[in-house]
Amino acid sequence: MELTKLCWGATALEVQLPAGTTKRRVAEQACLSLLTSCETLLRLTQIHALILKLGLHRNPLVLTKFAATSSHFDAAHYAASFIFPDDDRPAPHRDAFLFNTLIRAFAHSAAHSKPRALRLYSAMLRHDVPPNKFTFPFLLKACAGLADLPLAKTLHSSVVKFGFDRDLHVRNTMIHMYCCCGDAAESAQKVFDGSPRRDSVTWSAIIGGYARAGNSARAVALFREMQVTGVCPDEVTMVSVLSACADLGALELGMWLESYVERKSITKSVELCNALIDMFAKCGDVDRAMKVFREMEVMRTIVSWTSVIVGLAMHGRGLEAVSVFDEMVEQGVEPDDVAFIGVLSACSHSGLVDKGRYYFNTMQNRFCILPKIEHYGCMVDMLSRAGLVNEALEFVQAMPIEPNQVIWRSIVTACHARGELKLGETISEELIRREPMHESNYVMLSNIYAKLLRWEKKTKVREIMDVKGIRKIPGSTMIEMNGEIYEFVAGDKSHDQYKEIYGMVEEMGREIKREGYVPTTSKVLLDIDEEDKEDALYRHSEKLAIAFVLLNTPPGTPIRIVKNLRVCEDCHSATKFISKVYNREIVVRDRNRFHHFNNGLCSCGDFW
Repeated sequence: MELTKLCWGATALEVQLPAGTTKRRVAEQACLSLLTSCETLLRLTQIHALILKLGLHRNPLVLTKFAATSSHFDAAHYAASFIFPDDDRPAPHRDAFLFNTLIRAFAHSAAHSKPRALRLYSAMLRHDVPPNKFTFPFLLKACAGLADLPLAKTLHSSVVKFGFDRDLHVRNTMIHMYCCCGDAAESAQKVFDGSPRRDSVTWSAIIGGYARAGNSARAVALFREMQVTGVCPDEVTMVSVLSACADLGALELGMWLESYVERKSITKSVELCNALIDMFAKCGDVDRAMKVFREMEVMRTIVSWTSVIVGLAMHGRGLEAVSVFDEMVEQGVEPDDVAFIGVLSACSHSGLVDKGRYYFNTMQNRFCILPKIEHYGCMVDMLSRAGLVNEALEFVQAMPIEPNQVIWRSIVTACHARGELKLGETISEELIRREPMHESNYVMLSNIYAKLLRWEKKTKVREIMDVKGIRKIPGSTMIEMNGEIYEFVAGDKSHDQYKEIYGMVEEMGREIKREGYVPTTSKVLLDIDEEDKEDALYRHSEKLAIAFVLLNTPPGTPIRIVKNLRVCEDCHSATKFISKVYNREIVVRDRNRFHHFNNGLCSCGDFW
């Protein structure tokens, strides 16, 4: 072996090569060495010039290394234009390895670059460069990023055609692709069911797919199947299952999963810690979420801080959320737009109007973050909840961007609560004109007419909904008990214990009335007599769920329920009395926030 020196401008490279190595081989090794140590895009362009000068623009090793190095600087397009200058038309020296390198680079690029990966694959086929088992995972990832189901099925056909459909890595990526394309229950499940072998990645892909699709119960069921098979989950699997738990409000399972992570010594990455924080917060135990946050051994990210801030906000602990936000800034963590959504939401849920105004101004003046529609929405919601309807309207009219329908619905809700019914009616009618198929707009207008006792107009609105096939989302409540998830809907009689449940509801009604509860029949927006209105209130899903838990758990056991809609005023009042009469802590998670009921009081202070 001997040292061979190559001079390039002011740079001298010493390359150790066998004696007698040709100059071309020396030049090749020098370029490979330069590409390996390349640290900037400018340097890469200089190496590009050297490659051309040395006549190595057709050397497969150099081209492949050039493509790989370009991907590090997110410059795959630059590499492709050099390697395929004539519209991706390859020369004979361009092999599958080179194609795979570029396809991978485009697959990992931004969404607008991912189609280029598919075009390169088409070029491979046109010029008889056969794909291999490394080609398809990159292509499938690119398709997953595009969420294009027809394209996914076309690629699946290619996988089968080239005989890679039994390759474990290819199948795992295919499951992930179908899940990203919104087809977890059918195509992804079929690929999963047909897999001759399943590793932790296989299970993580299908569990994560169902969790992202909102089918959390199925995700949890698959995790239990995974345990039966003896495949040990990794941190990616646990993040997906914890996300499913958070969606279901399944605290018992979430606590078991935390202990499982400890028992199995699963790496507590920052992503896993963040998932634990989010799960505990959404399952009603924000103190445990704070404990996980404070005990994190890995560096906290902005996601960690934001998860805690949002969790505290959901539980009505606005002052604590604000304090954590200030602590984050003091520790030098730069807040992003999501963190500001969290702190503004905390101010909204806790009635901290002055604080909310301060943080909204700070976002622009100190951190130079341009407010998005979500930030304006938080401000309008905060002002509306505080009863400042006129100020909320002025704020909307002064917004530099067009307010969306969510913002207008916040104002209608405030109008309904504060008796500004004429204004609410006008805005609701405009919302229906803009969004003729959105059920909330009709429901809000119908409720306003009911409050005005204009029953004919209310009936007319309901008739329009029927003609258009628009259905009001039925109220439902989920509970977790003994590892099982139970769901109740208003007036539900499908449960095996429904007679006992309704008997308990009647008993609850008698007991809380003795303590001073008065049914809020004014909120039953139906043209029926008072007795029927009271009966309608008793059939609400959360009362049925609470009755079921009272029947089936020992005295003093906390009750945790999840409501898919905003808790109504009567159920809120009744639950306060139930917590006192039956000496139970009751935690209710509704569409907007958490309510912690204890000894006749609620954590929200009746502000929700």
